[in-house]
Amino acid sequence: MQKNILITGGAGFIGSHLVRHMLQSYPDYHIINMDLLTYAGNLENLKDVEDKPNYTFVKADICDAAAVQAIFEKYQIDSVIHLAAESHVDRSISNPLEFVTTNVIGTVTLLNVAKSQWKGRDDVRFYHVSTDEVYGSVYDGEFFLETTPYDPQSPYSASKASSDHFVRAYGNTYKLPFVISNCSNNYGSFQFPEKLIPLFISNIVNEKPLPVYGQGINVRDWLWVVDHARAIDVIFHKGKNGETYNIGGKNEWRNIDLIRVMCRIMDQKLNRPEGSAEKLITYVTDRAGHDLRYAIDPTKLENELGWEPSLQFEEGLEKTIDWYLANQAWVSRVQSGDYQKYYAAQYGERLGS
Repeated sequence: MQKNILITGGAGFIGSHLVRHMLQSYPDYHIINMDLLTYAGNLENLKDVEDKPNYTFVKADICDAAAVQAIFEKYQIDSVIHLAAESHVDRSISNPLEFVTTNVIGTVTLLNVAKSQWKGRDDVRFYHVSTDEVYGSVYDGEFFLETTPYDPQSPYSASKASSDHFVRAYGNTYKLPFVISNCSNNYGSFQFPEKLIPLFISNIVNEKPLPVYGQGINVRDWLWVVDHARAIDVIFHKGKNGETYNIGGKNEWRNIDLIRVMCRIMDQKLNRPEGSAEKLITYVTDRAGHDLRYAIDPTKLENELGWEPSLQFEEGLEKTIDWYLANQAWVSRVQSGDYQKYYAAQYGERLGS
């Protein structure tokens, strides 16, 4: 069945993996990738699929209602998978208004255009991709369920919680068909190196300190980004309208334990003496509002829709480390900010499309 799917934030980390997955899995679908190409959006992430006949890239801002409407009309959009968001907690603490603008106003802008363009159709779908951080922290032995009350603790998670509520409100008020998913921490290739795993890979390569918040005892559930893309595919096609689905990897790790595993693997990969990387660990003042533990129960997704993660964490982590070590030029470009110049040289006028 032909579909015209608008994927917002498709040049970002998770978005680029989803765009690639959908292009390769559904050649009859037209995938329209809308991305503003801010610091974390990178067209290099999709260089291997950019010439596919069922792919279109459009540089635009989700907060620009006229641009969003023009995209809906030009490409006859019948589905939205919304990933575009500011997502780094530390950045949200220093500049919360930026997160409100993109994550809340941007989402409502998309919802308004979808409501106007679809006008009561039931063969459409607005899929909002969210985070487990909206639930706050959870005690040992407990897990986030789809019914867990929201308790966001950072400006980032508050902005995502707000956008979740707006999506549900549009579904309830205007009967807009929607689904929401809340996912645990992702890892894998093409992640901007401000996040823990790619940052620490880079720092180990360059023998820089590995800053660990507090005592490193905060617990996160990790999911390979390719498995997240697979889950989004399943939820998009089989999920029930009005439902929420939690996506988790069943891979809980204390930060310090994860970092020590990374250090061991990196020493082996770089042919350095055992313990070299671990000496770089530096404990720093804990982050404000730092949730102690995230842990998702993905039973609903597994039982109702048949999805399960494909990789165990250490296997996925080694694949991820191998990718970053083989793509140091990419890491260098995005860390230095030279990627904008690289875009202009590589893509020219396509950036203004």
